[in-house]
Amino acid sequence: MSNHSAKLIRPFVSEAGLLEIESLLLMYPENEKQSAVMRALMIIQEEQGYLTTDAMDAVAVYLGMPAVAVYEVATFYSMYELKPIGRHLVNVCDNISCKLRHSASVVTHLEKKLAIKLGETTADGRFTLRSVECLGACVNAPMMQVDKDYHENLTAEKIDAVLEDYQ
Repeated sequence: MSNHSAKLIRPFVSEAGLLEIESLLLMYPENEKQSAVMRALMIIQEEQGYLTTDAMDAVAVYLGMPAVAVYEVATFYSMYELKPIGRHLVNVCDNISCKLRHSASVVTHLEKKLAIKLGETTADGRFTLRSVECLGACVNAPMMQVDKDYHENLTAEKIDAVLEDYQ
């Protein structure tokens, strides 16, 4: 990498993160280094908490690709955060299987319990609540994901118990 592109990305990633990105780049031909964009964005998000435009611009320069292509990746996939979120991310599935099994009542209960609406973060910064298209656990609908953990066959009581586990 050029010194210029390395200087641009340094404010957004640790030395270990940069080494991980560099090791990814070794897996691809020189003219295909943009293939590392998804993991590069995830590394920065894991370290910074979310992706800023400046961070995405730095990734674009570092990988030699148009900034708009990086933005397209970051806005297409729901795993990328473009604004600060709570310590715990609560995703409620709202696909047809979950809807038929009353996922709307899960959302209603969570909004009341957390005193926020979809897309918001609790005042204490503990939880961010959002709905997602599908989490792939249709057989045990309704369900939600908290951070990386799935919680299925939800009832109000199960939801309350789950939330207590996330401080």
